[in-house]
Amino acid sequence: MSERTLVLIKPDGVARGLVGEVLGRIERKGFVLVAMELRTLDRATAEAHYGEHADKPFFADLVDFITGGPLVAALIEGPDAIVQWRNMMGATNPVNAAQGTIRGDLATEMQNNVTHGSDSPQSAAREVALFFPGLA
Repeated sequence: MSERTLVLIKPDGVARGLVGEVLGRIERKGFVLVAMELRTLDRATAEAHYGEHADKPFFADLVDFITGGPLVAALIEGPDAIVQWRNMMGATNPVNAAQGTIRGDLATEMQNNVTHGSDSPQSAAREVALFFPGLA
């Protein structure tokens, strides 16, 4: 089933020059890049994006990190894009991410884990509307 999902190449990935590597993996997998933008998130967008974590102790650090530099937001489309992209990213903590995954190969720590991807169709719909409202 073809579906759409949000992909973020986080500020650490942009700063480390990994945008081409991540986009190349997306394209080689066969996903279609529907939209893409380099931007620095404002706090309001970051807080809305991570809203489910608002009551957690790491929320402020997460918002500071994601607003701390430019990121790439992309909308990709393809068969089972949500699950396939999450598999390509690997486990959230790079220590637990398999080699061959983006986080297993490229990430250095839990917060600086290079990428983000929607975790469900509901999250994808919410996140796409937040980052690409004209395409939701």
